[in-house]
Amino acid sequence: MDPTGDAAGIPWPAGRRRLLDKVALVFGAGSIGEGWGNGKAAAVAYAQEGAAVIAVDRDAAAAAQIAAVIAALGGRCRAMAADVTRSAEVARVVADTMAAHGRIDVLHNNVGVAVMGGPVELTEQQWHTALDVNLGGVFLACKHVLPVMLAQGRGAIVNISSVAAIRYTGYPYAAYYAAKAGVNQFTVGLALQYARQGIRANAIMPGLMNTPLIHQQISGQYADAAAMVQARDAACPMGRMGTAWDIAAAAVFLASDEARYITGVCLPVDGGLSCRAG
Repeated sequence: MDPTGDAAGIPWPAGRRRLLDKVALVFGAGSIGEGWGNGKAAAVAYAQEGAAVIAVDRDAAAAAQIAAVIAALGGRCRAMAADVTRSAEVARVVADTMAAHGRIDVLHNNVGVAVMGGPVELTEQQWHTALDVNLGGVFLACKHVLPVMLAQGRGAIVNISSVAAIRYTGYPYAAYYAAKAGVNQFTVGLALQYARQGIRANAIMPGLMNTPLIHQQISGQYADAAAMVQARDAACPMGRMGTAWDIAAAAVFLASDEARYITGVCLPVDGGLSCRAG
């Protein structure tokens, strides 16, 4: 049973079953506030496409909530708590997943944090924390999951990056730019290193998205939340921000066999934002 009511009316009905009998390990599957974050939506989309989902979040309650949503939709999901910056915790999640399912077909890395500040304003600790979370977490997840995928001879990795990896988005978050650029090139390196072993790796670069994260970590750059939404909508070529479901749609495609000849791609999902010269 879904105690939150979030399962009502989600825009991803079960249908094509493109991930039937796959096992999808989603790091960052919770949401830091009410509504739909990218990881939360991706976990639901994977389940609706037939995958058994392991929903991992640092916040055990957030992981349990999305597991309840998926169960209410008739899907399969196990909630786990782990901090992606701690290697032992990531290793435990992978070991437990293998004990329960015997395989990992999809690794989805969604954990991220936007720490405001340029090189002058950021403390050294803030810099290291931002890189550890945004880039180090991707490294640790891949470090522990890749041996599984190599033994299987196949697997799909989907890393959530940002258009901030390739464009200045107007926010003073130097560590976020650096970390997301690192995610992009790390993904490209993975794709080429493991292409002949049947492992694909792609990154998604969300643009200006309307998710709970912006209200927690971005709204302080504006007079108020309403001003933030208005400004971000206006900045998008389509006249509106994207949603977590736009990211989920791209993730499902890249994780599925429909994308079997796609690897090393850093895909903007941004309504055309990154096409602008300035």
